[in-house]
Amino acid sequence: MRGRIRQEPMNVSSRSPRRVAKSGSFVRRAVIALVILAAAAIGWWLLARGPQVQVALAERGDAAQVVYATGIVEPLHWAKVTALQRKRIIDICKCEGRAVRKGEIVARLDDAEERAVLTELEARLERLRADAERISTLVERNAASRIAYDEKLTEVREYEARIEAQNNRIGDLQLKSPVDGIVLRRDGEVGEVAGTGADDVLMWVGQPKPLRIVAEVNEDDIGRVKQGQKVLVRHEGYDGGTLEATMASLTPMGDPRTKTFRVYLALPGDTPLMIGMSVEANIVVDEAEDAVLVPAEAIHGAEVWVVEAGRATRRSVETGIRGTRMVEIRRGLEPGETVLSPYLTDLEDGARVRTGPAVGG
Repeated sequence: MRGRIRQEPMNVSSRSPRRVAKSGSFVRRAVIALVILAAAAIGWWLLARGPQVQVALAERGDAAQVVYATGIVEPLHWAKVTALQRKRIIDICKCEGRAVRKGEIVARLDDAEERAVLTELEARLERLRADAERISTLVERNAASRIAYDEKLTEVREYEARIEAQNNRIGDLQLKSPVDGIVLRRDGEVGEVAGTGADDVLMWVGQPKPLRIVAEVNEDDIGRVKQGQKVLVRHEGYDGGTLEATMASLTPMGDPRTKTFRVYLALPGDTPLMIGMSVEANIVVDEAEDAVLVPAEAIHGAEVWVVEAGRATRRSVETGIRGTRMVEIRRGLEPGETVLSPYLTDLEDGARVRTGPAVGG
């Protein structure tokens, strides 16, 4: 008999591949569900707390409303030395910083052509005078008419007038100081041609003190500018803080081309500013001391958001002075209250908000 061959069962897992796949899919679905629940819980928690916002504290301080202007420092008493004719410079004084008297010659322009004409006119006048003297003798002897003598005298007077005018032309080529003062600056050298334009100045003569600022104010702001107002002045090269000036006067007529008005600001005698410096000026047109202030960006129209106990409430306020950075609150807000800054337009009244530490404006 043939023996039977015994077959041993194979060692395989009792879990089929299908059952293992179903188990893994269940775990993945469970994890995803947990993630969704966690995200929903976090979202609900954040929503319940409200959006993150920035806040500021209403605080007490001084407020000022200003009108901005830019200007140049110049002497109160000064004058320009300019040429009336376009001529070459033949002499100019080396006198910057030196005192000069009114009428003192500080530059000479080429007058060779004018002097040649003068010489010709003077020679012609001498001949006319000799002719007039000769005719006068003949008239006395009844050898010439009185009319001929009168005509010759008319020619003499005509040339005398022409010589006087020529002398004035030559005098105009001798440039004189128009005032007593110091030569503040000199432009031009011997050999250069002096121009006759508004900017062709050879010298500035004046008193170094007192000084003032000549500034330009926009026509939209000029109605708020008045004589005697305080002015805060700043120069980039001066790091000693803000300087002060006083609104002295303004021109009644503005410039329609630039849409500005010229104003004059008086500087104190001890000002560190120097002639020719360009400065920025803030003319204080209104100010208040110990006022309630909030950042300008916290106000929308006449409303602010006040934050109390984690909720934002819209509140109407009465504003006063509006500065470039801060605004005065005259009614509706107390010092120490917290406001949203900047103001949010898409927030519901009473909404929950999350805030960080409040800061002063």
